[in-house]
Amino acid sequence: MAEVEEDGKHSEEFTDESEEEDSQEEPKLKYERLSNGVTEILQKDAASCMTVHDKFLALGTHFGKVFLLDIQGNVTQKFEISSVKINQISLDESGEHVGICSEDGKVQVFGLYTREGFHENFDYPIKVVALHPQFTRSNYKQFVTGGNKLLLYEKNWPNRWKMSVLHEGEGSITNIKWRANLIAWSNNLCVKIYDFSTKQRITSVLRDNVSLRPDMYPCSLCWKDNTTLIVGWGTSIKICTVKERNPTEMRDLPSRYVEIESNFQTEFFISGLAPLADQLVTLFFVKENSDHMDEEFRARPRLDIIQPLPEGSEEISSDALTVRNFQDNECRDYRLEHSEGESLFYIISPKDIVVAKERSQDDHIDWLLEKKKYEEALMAAEISFKNIKRHDVQKIGMSYINHLVENGEYDSAARKCQKVLGKNMELWENEVYRFKTIGQLKAISQYLPRGDLRLRPAIYEMILHEFLGTDYEGFATLIREWPGELYNNMAIVQAVTDHLKRDPNNSILLTTLAELYTYDQRYDRALEIYLRLRHKDVYQLIHKHNLFSSIEDKIVLLMDFDKEKAVDMLLDNEDKISIDRVVEELAHRPELLHVYLHKLFKRDHHRGQKYHERQIGLYAEYDRPNLLPFLRDSTHCPLEKALEICQERNFVEETVFLLSRMGNCRRALQMIMEELEDVDKAIEFAKEQDDAELWEDLISYSIDKPPFITGLLNNIGTHVDPILLIHRIKEGMEIPNLRNSLVKILQDYNLQIMLREGCKKILVADSLSLLQKMHRTQMRGVRVDEENICESCHATILPSDMAKAFSVVMFQCRHMFHKECLPSSGAIPGVQFCNICSAKRRGPGSGILEMKK
Repeated sequence: MAEVEEDGKHSEEFTDESEEEDSQEEPKLKYERLSNGVTEILQKDAASCMTVHDKFLALGTHFGKVFLLDIQGNVTQKFEISSVKINQISLDESGEHVGICSEDGKVQVFGLYTREGFHENFDYPIKVVALHPQFTRSNYKQFVTGGNKLLLYEKNWPNRWKMSVLHEGEGSITNIKWRANLIAWSNNLCVKIYDFSTKQRITSVLRDNVSLRPDMYPCSLCWKDNTTLIVGWGTSIKICTVKERNPTEMRDLPSRYVEIESNFQTEFFISGLAPLADQLVTLFFVKENSDHMDEEFRARPRLDIIQPLPEGSEEISSDALTVRNFQDNECRDYRLEHSEGESLFYIISPKDIVVAKERSQDDHIDWLLEKKKYEEALMAAEISFKNIKRHDVQKIGMSYINHLVENGEYDSAARKCQKVLGKNMELWENEVYRFKTIGQLKAISQYLPRGDLRLRPAIYEMILHEFLGTDYEGFATLIREWPGELYNNMAIVQAVTDHLKRDPNNSILLTTLAELYTYDQRYDRALEIYLRLRHKDVYQLIHKHNLFSSIEDKIVLLMDFDKEKAVDMLLDNEDKISIDRVVEELAHRPELLHVYLHKLFKRDHHRGQKYHERQIGLYAEYDRPNLLPFLRDSTHCPLEKALEICQERNFVEETVFLLSRMGNCRRALQMIMEELEDVDKAIEFAKEQDDAELWEDLISYSIDKPPFITGLLNNIGTHVDPILLIHRIKEGMEIPNLRNSLVKILQDYNLQIMLREGCKKILVADSLSLLQKMHRTQMRGVRVDEENICESCHATILPSDMAKAFSVVMFQCRHMFHKECLPSSGAIPGVQFCNICSAKRRGPGSGILEMKK
């Protein structure tokens, strides 16, 4: 990718083009070049260092100048510090004080809004300076500088600066990071951490690759939080955590110690580090190696997001950045600074400053649209519609519809219209006309709004005409699904009528026309079409719109279509179409009349009683199996007329029933014996009538017919004494199965005897049980009080003076007498009877029944 000189472009300008084309993974960061005043500065000068505050930026250059910039890169202040390279700029947390050091040994610490300050010139280069994070507060006026030594400056009471040496003897100090009470710095050999609160050095973290020149591959330090330090040096990254030591283990040791939580190697050289939640943003210097990779690509710096793991790391994303003059830069020329408040990352090189930031939802949607993932973009926009600023959900949806149409996915595009177009009538109509232009009206027809939101009737009529000209079935489906209010019904009716002139017997068009007539409340027209087509919805139409007055002259048509449904409908609505009217209409179709009257009779034996005489002939003609049940159940049919019809047609069973019902049982029995020759039926008939004379006639008729005798012997035993039949059998007559018949008679007799004995036992047991119950009842005590009277003298049974002796006699019938009021003994000496019960000739205990009554 060619170098991009224009300012303010997005991430595509700073990342490798070939990698972007091959990768289908969305980048995690987006990039912009810091422009405005920065562009002019870097055209004449080169950036050497930069420090980031949430409110502004501080940029140091190779010509000894320091610029204060706003977030957009506009210059707000300029300081002429030196004529040589600015090595480091440090800001306190408030952004009110700044510390600056340069290559010629100058160190300046001053307030941006006050006159106070510290100015010192050393005779050796000062590489780094770091202010106390709370430098603004009077108790924390401290800062450190790093050259050949690590020096601490503190402001004492008389406003004088006191200097003390924290460390020396291990080469030049190359980096310092101060967080809370912890100071971390690097020299040529290792990284050390100093606890400012206890004035103790905690630990040393040794450098892994000692072969690299520390001035060419400087150490990168970054505090993730107040206790976690990230160290990057060469191709090694270590994550160190400062922890409190257990008091029992201290002895002469510092109160804190450092534990390395993660340690892993990287592919390229580290130029800068910054935290991103639980991940790391790492700026890599890619050393040229023409044997393995393209030379130009290898010289581009890379910005990676890495997920540290206990045993290594995982690369989340990696972007190769095209910065200005990257071919001339070394590892020490790049720096990575970050703003904790907004997750902004600044990649600083001598001639370019690039800002990386986390991608917003708008950026995510941009990427999805670029990759033509329109459905995912639409979903993302719908979920985050409150947070997106550059995009509009409906516009994304329209882009998706356009994409589907371009790819020929017309049905999918039409389906998305429901979701995307919503209630925008203008967009709906535009889409309909577009689908018409491309010949795909059918695709969008089923998704058109048809509820509270409706388009102009002309839109729906245009689609209906399209279907009517090419697809009768589709046209019929739309008529069924669309409410009739969507279009001009009369116009569509006329169009269908015109088509029927060319094809008058087309059932689909006729059915659709009937539905249109129904929408237009011209039910008589619809009914005629349905009857003509024998359409199943005819009965539903009649019920729904109460069209019974319109079908009085169409009953035969309805019956021809479906007898069962027609009869059920007529009988259910007898109040609207009378029985007489139906009979009149069906008079010339007796087979249909029979079906109607038969169902009427089944529902109620009496409602059609005046047609029962007529029904006899109808049953005889069309439904003989139901004639006999009808004759049995009907109490209104004339028996003589029925007998005449049955005799004419030689219906023996029906004639037998009518003869028996008219009292001519002997003739009926004769017909059974002579015409049916069915002894079982004759016996059954005799049993039903239970007439001795019939049994005699049956025996007389059967006496010379051995098969009949066998039947009688098998069935007569329980109704007639078998001896009467046996005595009349002629000697020498051969009777089939006589032995079995006699055995059966004996078995039946034994069964009768057993039944009688069983009944006798039950009767005796019941009698004994009742006698015992009566005896227990009579043995119970009886309450006698002042309310009881003597049945003879009618005086109170108890004397007024209970001290005197008295005698009372009570019978089992509960009648009471004074002893002296009883008459003398009767015919049986010593036995007395109740006078009242004896007079009434009732037995003992009958008085109890009288009392219960």
